[in-house]
Amino acid sequence: MSNSDYRPFVEILVKSVVEFPDELEIEEEDEMGARTFYVHVNPEDVGKVIGKSGRVVSAIRCVVSAVAAKSREKAFVKIVTD
Repeated sequence: MSNSDYRPFVEILVKSVVEFPDELEIEEEDEMGARTFYVHVNPEDVGKVIGKSGRVVSAIRCVVSAVAAKSREKAFVKIVTD
């Protein structure tokens, strides 16, 4: 993975659990070495991405932050709910 380009990785992870992958949008914010991905999905997919007791989103966050840690960076994933 090129230095700190996690967006495609986040996209693949989220697309694998949603029913409407075409409606996936990811906003990226970089602040003081910490990268935050704001994930927008179809309202029907929010529950799938979060999962029972937040298990799915926790797993996605864990994997993304582990990949970022290899480059000594921080990365966060937030699911945007309207």
